[in-house]
Amino acid sequence: MTPAAAHAHDWPSAAASIFTEVVADPTTFGPAITSYTAERLDWKTSQVFFQHGYLEHNAQFTVSGFADDVPVGYAAGKTIILNDSLADLGSSLVNNVTARIVERTLVARYPKREKFIRTIGWIERISFAISLASVQSAGHFQQWRKNVDRARELGYR
Repeated sequence: MTPAAAHAHDWPSAAASIFTEVVADPTTFGPAITSYTAERLDWKTSQVFFQHGYLEHNAQFTVSGFADDVPVGYAAGKTIILNDSLADLGSSLVNNVTARIVERTLVARYPKREKFIRTIGWIERISFAISLASVQSAGHFQQWRKNVDRARELGYR
């Protein structure tokens, strides 16, 4: 899988093309948006419990950094959530840029297999995005629903 020889004048157009493809690809931003949404819903619906003296179980959102302790302030929690989402965006960017470079290299080497190579590229990017979004968000979406149900049971508004 040795890349075909590239000339220096090819790189600016290749880089611009890869940049455009990555920015236009929804798998680049999907995991970060999903993670941000899930964490914000969880955090927002947890606030009513904190107002009633409950502790935060997620150590990332406590003052001490240990589970089951005093939660950080609302604004600090939003900052943590934003940073988590930006980290997910970074992971997606790295994956998608790498995938596009490999895809471009393979298409240049095997032009008759372009459709197959591009299809495998889509499958890889979609799989990565779904995996990252699921790992980062599933627990927060579940906690959000639990928070809403529990607050309703306790009569919290």
